[in-house]
Formats: sequence, structure tokens, C-alpha cells
Amino acid sequence: MMQMTLRQLRYFDALARHGHFGRAAEACSISQPALSMQIKEMEEVLGGVLLERSARQVTLTKFGEEIVQRVRDILRSVDELGDFARASRDRLAGRLRIGMIPTIAPYLLPKVIENLARMHPELDIHVRETLTPKLIKEVVEGRLDTAIVALPVSEPSLTEVICFSENFLLVRPGEDEGTPVPSHETLREMRLLLLEEGHCFRDQALSFCNMQSSPPREVLDASSLSTLVQMVGAGIGVTLIPEMAVGVETRSASVSVARFRNPQPSRTIGMVWRKTSPLAGQLQQISEVVCLAADALRAQREARSPSQKTPNEPRALS
Repeated sequence: MMQMTLRQLRYFDALARHGHFGRAAEACSISQPALSMQIKEMEEVLGGVLLERSARQVTLTKFGEEIVQRVRDILRSVDELGDFARASRDRLAGRLRIGMIPTIAPYLLPKVIENLARMHPELDIHVRETLTPKLIKEVVEGRLDTAIVALPVSEPSLTEVICFSENFLLVRPGEDEGTPVPSHETLREMRLLLLEEGHCFRDQALSFCNMQSSPPREVLDASSLSTLVQMVGAGIGVTLIPEMAVGVETRSASVSVARFRNPQPSRTIGMVWRKTSPLAGQLQQISEVVCLAADALRAQREARSPSQKTPNEPRALS
């Protein structure tokens, strides 16, 4: 008598997520025919059709929709067994699945990985970079152990730990250096370049400019901070970027950088993980490593030569 295997459950979960045999097979490092055969065997064991197959995609049947959540509950429980085993050790070791949002990862990730590799060499680190809603969903579902995001996320099932805060700086064309910094009211009247919808940093910038209730005069979107800064250097408009990104993103662009008058726009960065995670104690330790990485980056910025430092802040317009 055939029985379902844990591997089949993982294949079905991947297929349900990707909606495509080819992409699911690639994600599972298996050939497409082998994946199809495993799903067919699973359907035979369950006595029902899990998928509607077409040339371009696959869709869950009603039976498949009922099964998929139970499959994910089983996979999460299996993964937590491993977490319990790891949590019983005296050291941080084994797989760590960590997510970061795109406005943090390029700047903080190298230092975090460097610190973790030095302090906890037995960790096997897997990094996922994507937008906050996807990261939160994957942490809740157990596909990530933790994520570094802007807080708060206000998800009842997650623990939130604050690591650090940072200001947003104004990036303008290079010829604007030394001119008064616009207030947030004045900024509303300028051509403001922002990240595309879905990025929490976009919402934070709009909040500073009080743009939620009424549309801005002109807003242009980009997919990365690098693109925003290069657009500013080309004279298309102005933008806001987090302070940790300034050194990386402005070194090859003809732009000027200035601080806003207090209270400056800012964000709080922290880690989140499931309240039920057996790794909560270890993740608390890792949050301290993240704090150390942020402190090191801040010290590097403060130690830069005068030619590399953020320009002295002019007086903001009232």
C-alpha cells in the first residue's frame, strides 16, 4: 500500500505556491516529470484530484485548497521539530532562514553575515530579500525563521524586537548643495521620486510629506534606491533615502545630500519571529548581532573623511 511521503508534501506545497510545474520543479531541484509523478502518486493515495492542469499553469481544485493548508501545518510542525532540537543546544548552529527588505539588505546584510560567521561559525545562513508583506507571511507560515523589517508590523502572532532607528535624508541634484532644505510642506510641491507601491519605505516617505489624504503634484516611481538616486543625478527630481544607504548609493551620482530640520523623518528597524518559535532565545541573540552590525555601520559613516561625509545641513525652510 502506497503512503504519502514528506517529500511529496513539500513538492505539493511548492506547486501550490508557484502555480507552475516548471517553476516548482526548479525550486525543489527536481525534474518536471519526476515532480508530476510524485504529485500523481499523492493524488492516488488521497483518492482525489489536487490540481487542474493546463498548458501554462496549474490551479488548485476545491479538494486541493482544503488539503494545502493541512499540508503546510504538517510541514511547519516538522520544521519546528528541527527547531526544538537546535534550541536544545548550547550554541547557535544549523540552518537559519532570515529575510530582509530591499531597503535594508544591500547595506546591512554584509555586516550582519560577517558578524554571524565570526561569532557563530556553525550557522548555515539562508537569506531571502523581498517586500515586507511577503516576509511577514513567510515568517508566520514557518518558511522563514525571522525577518529584518521596518517596525511596527502589528502581526499578533509575531514577536517584534527593536534593533535601531535611522533618519531619512534628502537627495537633490548636485547644484542644489548649500541651498535651503525644503520643509515637508514644500516637498509636496516638488517632483518627488519614490519607490514603487509595495515598499514600506514609500509609505513612510509619503507619510512625512503628508501625502496620503491628497495626491502629490507629481510622483515618479522606481524599483530600487539606486535607480532613485541616479534619476536625481540626472536632474529629474528629488528623493528621500535611509541614512544607511547614502554611502553606497550616492558615490557614483552627481547629487547633494542634506538633513531635514528636526523632527527628522525616520524609521525603526527590528526583527520579527513567531511567538511560538522554539528558536526565540537564539533569535534574541541574533537580534543583538544585528544591533552590533548597525552600530558598526554608523561608526563607519561617522569616521569617513570630510569629502565623503554627508554635507552640512542647511537651514530648512519654515
